[in-house]
Amino acid sequence: MALTKAHIVNNIQNRLCFSRKKSIELVETLLEIMKKSLENGENVLITGFGKFCVNEKRERRGRNPATGEPMTLAPRRVVTFKCSGKLRDKIDKKEQRKQTR
Repeated sequence: MALTKAHIVNNIQNRLCFSRKKSIELVETLLEIMKKSLENGENVLITGFGKFCVNEKRERRGRNPATGEPMTLAPRRVVTFKCSGKLRDKIDKKEQRKQTR
């Protein structure tokens, strides 16, 4: 199951005893700050979690998957995520525990 914005709001509401309205406002504000930074080409680093990076993709040759015809793909910007070492270690430990059961 995926973690949704609604799950995050519920967790903030329950853990911090904020009202639902305040929790929604907090999550929306955080996401807006992140979106604006990425939109401006800035990376977003969250220590202990990971880094969202904006990368430039050059114009390149591709293929139309429906017809197989060659085509040129326009240059664009993409967002990538690289998790922190701490998060990677936690994920690996959880996977190792699953495998030993």
